[in-house]
Parts: sequence; C-alpha cells; structure tokens
Amino acid sequence: MTVIAVPAHDAETRTDASASTDSASEFITAMASLPAGHPSRPALRDRAIEAWLPLARHLANRYSGRGEPADDLYQVAVVGLIKAVDRFELDRGVEFAGFAIPTIVGELKRHFRDRTWSIRVPRRLQELRLAITGANSTLSHTLGRSPTVADIAEHLGITEEEVVEGLEGARAYTAASLSTPVNADGSTELGDTIGGMDDGFELTELRVALGPALAMLSEREQRIVSLRFYGNMTQSQIAEQVGISQMHVSRLLTKALAKLRDQLDGFAL
Repeated sequence: MTVIAVPAHDAETRTDASASTDSASEFITAMASLPAGHPSRPALRDRAIEAWLPLARHLANRYSGRGEPADDLYQVAVVGLIKAVDRFELDRGVEFAGFAIPTIVGELKRHFRDRTWSIRVPRRLQELRLAITGANSTLSHTLGRSPTVADIAEHLGITEEEVVEGLEGARAYTAASLSTPVNADGSTELGDTIGGMDDGFELTELRVALGPALAMLSEREQRIVSLRFYGNMTQSQIAEQVGISQMHVSRLLTKALAKLRDQLDGFAL
C-alpha cells in the first residue's frame, strides 16, 4: 500500500494540534471558512489533517484483528480523513467530527469489501457475508448458542439456500497456501492432496469410438488386431495362431489399421 506522507511542522505545533480537539476544530473551521483559492488554505489544510490524525488512528484500530496489517488500516483511515477535510462545508452546520467519522469508516469498509478478498465474488455475496456475520454475532448472544442456518435465515428474512450461498461465498475471503501442512508431522502439504490430470481422460472418447470401429472389420481382421494389441503377440506368433504366413499377417494388420483410422477420423492410434 502506498504510504501517505502527512506534512509535519515543528514539534510544539504537532503536540498541541494532536492533544486538543478544540485546536483541531479551529484548524478545520479556519480552513473551511476560506475560499478555495486563498493562499493560506493549503497550510491550514495540512494542519487540520495532522490535528485529526488521532481520530483516524482510533477508527482504524476498531477494525484491527481482521487479518489486515494495522499500518495499512491506518493509511486507509488517513485517506478517508483527507477526503473528509476536502469535502467539509462549514455552512452545513455539522461539526467536523460528525462528518469525518462516517467518511473514514466508509473508507475502511470499502477497503475490506474491495481489497481483502482472495477471490473476487459478486457484491451481493460480499454484502450477504457481512449480514450473516452480524446476524451470527447477534443471535449467539440472544439465543445463548450458535445459531443454525434456519435461525440466520429467519433473522435476515432470506431463504436457507441464500444463507448457505453466503457461507460458501465467504470461503473466498481468504485463501490457504498450497504449502500449508495438513498432517501433524508436516510431511504432507495441501498441494500434495490436490489431484492432477488423469491421462486416461484423453483416451476415454477414443475408447468409446473404438468399439464401433472394430465392428466394421472382418472377423479375421478383428482377431489379428486383438491378438496384436490386446494379446501383445508378435506377428510371427499371430501367424502360427491363425495359420497363415507372417507376411500375410502384416498385410492384414496394415489394412485393418487403415480401416480403423478412416473410421475414427481424427483420433490418433
């Protein structure tokens, strides 16, 4: 995450601005009372942002422990603070804190919604996950036990299928590394348990088509092909088995394979 450099002033000014809400309010009021192009406005804006940084840190701390680095959350909160400072209008009659808090909190929530999912899922599922999490917490207190899918569905006014869908979608929030050990001694990793491609799948369609193609051969051709490829016999052994010469076996085998290739048309033997 890009680090936002907040302008610094002398130590005395920084201490006074951070310690006093009154001073912070004075900075934002003084800035908001000046027109956009006033030469004093940029300096007052910097001081206002710096003076309200404790509020940004306080709100960021409320979202700690959710898997995101504290410094990243603080930077997101500072972005929200800057937006609040730039958008604040004195003539609306609202105190800056009352305007800044929802702005900063909104920025933090957007960060969790848009930046922290391992796999992107539809916005509907993201919001459903948040609703289910809130319902689970509320019902755990009121029921004195872990709520069931039916409990959550009734509380939220949705179907049980939608609750299950939301729970399944929540699995995309975090991803496990393929290097994660899955047994006690750590000798097996998660990646070792994932199946690979089965080469037999590529031959399945060919095997299905091979039966009808073999049926198009003469009885002797079928026998020769069967002895050669299923019985794993040499041409000399086939010749003795069938009672013909090895050269004749070779010609019949070549002819049979040519017929099979024509029948299978595009499949490699």
